[in-house]
Amino acid sequence: MNVLRRNDYGPLTRPGEDRPPSLSVSVVIPAHGHQDKLDITLASLAAQTYPSTLLEVVVVDDGTEPALRLPEIRPETTRIVAPLDGGWASAHATNSGVAQSDGDVVLRLDADMLAFDDHVASQLRWHHAADYLAVLGHKRFVDYRTGDLDPVDVFEAVRAGKAASLYDRAEPQWVEQIIEATGGLRDADHRAFRVLVGASFSVHRGMYEAAGGMDADVVLGSDTVFGYRLHQAGALFVPDDDSSAWHLGPRQIASRGDLAKAYRRPQIANRVPEVDLKRPRANRSWDTPLADVVVPTGDGTESCVDAILTGTVHDLRVTVTGEQPEPLTGRHAPLDDPAFAARLLMETYRGEARVRFAAKEEPDTRVPYRIEIPAAAEPGPDAVAALIAYANEHRLGRLELALPQGTVTLERTAAAARAAHLGTSIEAVWGTERVATGPLADAFAPSAPGDAAGGRDGGLGGSLRRAVLRGLGR
Repeated sequence: MNVLRRNDYGPLTRPGEDRPPSLSVSVVIPAHGHQDKLDITLASLAAQTYPSTLLEVVVVDDGTEPALRLPEIRPETTRIVAPLDGGWASAHATNSGVAQSDGDVVLRLDADMLAFDDHVASQLRWHHAADYLAVLGHKRFVDYRTGDLDPVDVFEAVRAGKAASLYDRAEPQWVEQIIEATGGLRDADHRAFRVLVGASFSVHRGMYEAAGGMDADVVLGSDTVFGYRLHQAGALFVPDDDSSAWHLGPRQIASRGDLAKAYRRPQIANRVPEVDLKRPRANRSWDTPLADVVVPTGDGTESCVDAILTGTVHDLRVTVTGEQPEPLTGRHAPLDDPAFAARLLMETYRGEARVRFAAKEEPDTRVPYRIEIPAAAEPGPDAVAALIAYANEHRLGRLELALPQGTVTLERTAAAARAAHLGTSIEAVWGTERVATGPLADAFAPSAPGDAAGGRDGGLGGSLRRAVLRGLGR
């Protein structure tokens, strides 16, 4: 198994064109209307260089009236299926198509894409090298109008390797700037998933399932949410410039951009903590918190939890762990209760939605960071922010801070997921570090009220605060 670090796929040996492929692929196409574009998409897929015996196409007709039909020019194994009960729109249709297919690899393709001849083959070569990659196809937007292209001509051009000649003007997509600035994502930070913007991407079926599929509750913007889900499941993102395609017509968001962006912003913000521009900096809670903080029951628990809740990172959830007393019934002597302290602590936070109690914390795979803090620790207002910022600036999968009261640990969910998938350590896939002194230790050091260097009434000094903001991507 190839063990790759962070998002650097450089050490990966990608099979060449001379190696016969062995993986089957299901091309899943959610579609609603636009029969003319679907005809062109299927004609281009019929001319792919990938072996037809390993390729199936599943078109999910998401309620078109009249129903979509299969054109004459199409891949040998192509069928139209209905979406499963209980939903509609692209994400639900994609999940439905995946459920009704059986390829080793799932390649999602929009129904308005003209794929070049090696579009499928190029992406699949990556998947033959490792099974935890999310491969992104390359596309350009073209000015298409109904009747511009004939499926027969498209098939012949693609089969001859001349799909690029069908258009001479095209609009690049914005993700190309991120890809170029990060060395093809090899140098990307923990937000590499931002570039998964639909149209064409592929993953091993096991990775699709590990990510939980697409979020069918999101009607617009589900591709970004799925990219984050893949990241949390341990995926590594590979942009494949050789897997080209023409996108027939302008981007979906072009015609009603401001309204579409307004709709997507809270949808994505509730589900993806670290697409920074989508999540306002107001002190509020979101459906998926930025961090899960675990504090054991013990001396100092209440003080520690209060310090965390009043810190500069409001967007978190605290789990207090330890033996949980059974509810009392009937007449009892409350002052003689053996679980007196535990019940008081639970009552103290009964109205605080960000605090929960459990015998053992069950990790939430949606949340990017899991932080364990000893009950006796004294976190300052910027303690959680400093931990996350340090882990991001140094690109760590695990961070340990040794304090006199015990060890504070931060674990990146994505790193733990990849390590578990590969049967290796977090150190191998993301890197770890242990510190005992310096600004991080200062962030957990008690200090006098008003001390600008730290403490609950003060904050981090200017240089560390700037480092925190950099690490948080702000």
